[in-house]
Amino acid sequence: MAGGEDRQDRIVVRLLGELELSRGGTPLALPASRKTRALFVFLLREQRVHRRERLCEVFFNVPDDPRAALRWSLSKLRAALGEDADALKGDRETVSLDPDYFTLDIDRLGDEPEPSAVKGMFEQPLAGLEWHGSDFYDNWLAAERAAVDARRRDWLVRAAESENLSAADRERCRSEAERIGEDSGERAAPPPSGKPVEHQIHYCLAEDGTQIAYAVTGDGPPLVKAANWINHLERDWDSPLWGHLIEGISRSRMLVRYDERGSGLSQWDVERIDFDSFVEDLETVVDRVGLDRFPLLGISQGGAVSIEYAARHPEKVSQLILIGGYAAGWRQFAKPEERAQREAVLTLVEHGWGEDNPVYRQLFSQTFYPDATGEEIAWFNDYQKQTASPENALRFLDIFSHIDVRDRLATVQAPTLVIHSRGDQRVPMASGIELAATIPGATLVTLDSNSHVPLSREPAMARLVDAVQSFLA
Repeated sequence: MAGGEDRQDRIVVRLLGELELSRGGTPLALPASRKTRALFVFLLREQRVHRRERLCEVFFNVPDDPRAALRWSLSKLRAALGEDADALKGDRETVSLDPDYFTLDIDRLGDEPEPSAVKGMFEQPLAGLEWHGSDFYDNWLAAERAAVDARRRDWLVRAAESENLSAADRERCRSEAERIGEDSGERAAPPPSGKPVEHQIHYCLAEDGTQIAYAVTGDGPPLVKAANWINHLERDWDSPLWGHLIEGISRSRMLVRYDERGSGLSQWDVERIDFDSFVEDLETVVDRVGLDRFPLLGISQGGAVSIEYAARHPEKVSQLILIGGYAAGWRQFAKPEERAQREAVLTLVEHGWGEDNPVYRQLFSQTFYPDATGEEIAWFNDYQKQTASPENALRFLDIFSHIDVRDRLATVQAPTLVIHSRGDQRVPMASGIELAATIPGATLVTLDSNSHVPLSREPAMARLVDAVQSFLA
């Protein structure tokens, strides 16, 4: 066969419950090693090329020849796949698994509910794949289970209303859907109530003389939010996209925010825009407000700035919260194809920033909010014009692509909460897992959302705010 896509007898993979493989109704013998089974599911679900060195770090971090241990596991997988062994591809440096050779039982979660499918919907996703391995794998497995559970819950909700099922099955499906919802903490997010009455903009000067706009709102213990692009001190409160986040995290706290140099209400016409200046501006604002010790919140690239600040000033950061964050920009790891796509986006920003252009709207804005309505995307497009000039927007994106604070992660001393949307198209879930796995003692919370930061109307936003408030409490 030319490839898996031409096969009529694909291998059926059961991920709802214990892992099972079958071809044409005949079970296939699985490798006895739980670690090898975990490696198979990881390769199957990630659907990309992996460096052997990285797989050894995650699965075979042993003192004696980890590459040999990886080769042994891969040989067992090829034996299990039999005539489809060529689905497992590799060379001296990389390994991948062709998804076209497989059909997954979880793919039917998008189908209309049928009586024959009900039984499998009550099984724990990816059961039996735990092993005493790396923190990265543990977090990855938890995120995968949560992602499948979110889809399983949607199926069960539809099944509870389906006339195809008996009354007893509908009731079972309804109860299971409610249980999953309770376990995930999902509930509707209330709309933001609007900008607080007391909301004044202040300015301070960075060492190079750049004017940095900042605001202090609310009462109570302090919470500092590192600047991230895109944000705007005045407009963030009434944002239909993330207004609830700003309001929710500042409830019963004194929230300190500021706009990135070159954006928002800070000075746009600046000679210096680089990563170190971002960290120095955070230092400037903290000193100006007069804070000795405080929790620090970083969103997106603001997470990398917060990590660097926490590493430089462990005595000041009591807790660290990272939402949609990453330690390394895309230029540090992207393959040639991804590099070409990212470079195309830079060109798009250069020529289409802030324009009411449907092509730009689809290719840039929707990478942040793929499930946003037309009205929400229109708001975001208009908002962009007020956050930065086309020239500065291009400078920001280029700087972000070069960020690399991976060597600082293990030095962070503050208790850390990592929150990441499982379907984030802007910063992949793997980036959040890397943060949680490498920062000592960090906790990972995953969100059922495709947005870089959940929309205010999404249940995931309520879960995010609850997680932050519980962590701070």
